[in-house]
Amino acid sequence: MTRPALRRRFREGGDGVTFDFAPMVDIVLLLLIFFFLTSSLGARQNALPLDLPRASTTVQETPALPIVSVDRAGKLFLNGKETTLTKLGAGLKPLLKTSGGVVGLRADERGNYGTVVRVMDAIKQAGGERLALGTRKGN
Repeated sequence: MTRPALRRRFREGGDGVTFDFAPMVDIVLLLLIFFFLTSSLGARQNALPLDLPRASTTVQETPALPIVSVDRAGKLFLNGKETTLTKLGAGLKPLLKTSGGVVGLRADERGNYGTVVRVMDAIKQAGGERLALGTRKGN
């Protein structure tokens, strides 16, 4: 038993198969926007000019943690946005529910030690259970 040959039939005067590129361009633009947004969110923690203390071992930063930063002048930042010590607890409470009580603390090594201790106390009062201290790799 022989199989009939498969034949393509084109209409008389037809142009053949065409491909519309408009949906493809839309998808590529959406992907570009997505990658631009996600790359800028990942760089938000390193945007502050902090001179972190050196440590011989470091761990990769977890982006899901709320990050409290203290610069050399004693200014406080919560996830890259400037805040005050009195507003820090209120801003941290909703973030602590998603992080499991873990807070990242990044402080300039030449900053005021007393300010860092007050920040640690405010984190504890807001419900923070553990601190992940920010360092940079070095000897």
